[in-house]
Amino acid sequence: MAKPPPTQDQSNKLQKVLASHGLGSRRIMEEWIKAGRVKVNGKIATQGDRVTAEDRIVVDGRVLSQKAVKHQVLLYNKPAGEICSREDPEGRPSVFRNLPRIKNQRWVSVGRLDFNTSGLLLFTTDGELAHRLMHPSSNIEREYAVRVLGEVTDEKLQHMKEGVQLEDGNASFSDIRKGKGEGSANQWYYVVLMEGRNREVRRLWESQELTVSRLKRVRFGSLFIPSAIKAGQYRELNSKESKALYRMSNENIGPR
Repeated sequence: MAKPPPTQDQSNKLQKVLASHGLGSRRIMEEWIKAGRVKVNGKIATQGDRVTAEDRIVVDGRVLSQKAVKHQVLLYNKPAGEICSREDPEGRPSVFRNLPRIKNQRWVSVGRLDFNTSGLLLFTTDGELAHRLMHPSSNIEREYAVRVLGEVTDEKLQHMKEGVQLEDGNASFSDIRKGKGEGSANQWYYVVLMEGRNREVRRLWESQELTVSRLKRVRFGSLFIPSAIKAGQYRELNSKESKALYRMSNENIGPR
């Protein structure tokens, strides 16, 4: 008796499967598909293709194993002065230069920090995990230590908590706490965001005519930077931490 065709629930988007095998992020996998580098059952794949465990997937002439892949997650303490891209026309140093080399997989960053921002940055070989952690609906807290130059009033703090209209939409901090101050000119604050738009922390403070002179991400979800991990260093998450991260990625995002 012939097997019934797989249902929609039994199949997954091709770029999701490729990302989950450690070949790169979903976005990169979509580019590979567009470039004709992927075949499914002997045919060049197209955007929107869905596959099951029984399909034969070939990437750059190599058959993709459908067996489960063991993934790694790194916590990296990014120093200011590094970019989060692999290559830079200006020749600036990349965060990827300090990561360990791996075979048959690719490090994918979970979001980015701008050139002048330091702190906690996650990397994983699981592109699907990275996608889910970065998805707007994930509602994962990101906490930053901010040194601010200018007069910070209660009114300005309230504006940033209630919401400020930026060029790419409304933005707000879910929490703002005063840190240990340096003086009348520079003051430290801890702020929490539920998303990761480009330069969002800086732009929120700038909307109140205040200048961010230092910015460091200190927390992503339940993960903090350990004091032992100095700038430019990393450590691999242990099994308990990795499982917590996977749970975090699944809490608010359904299958895609």
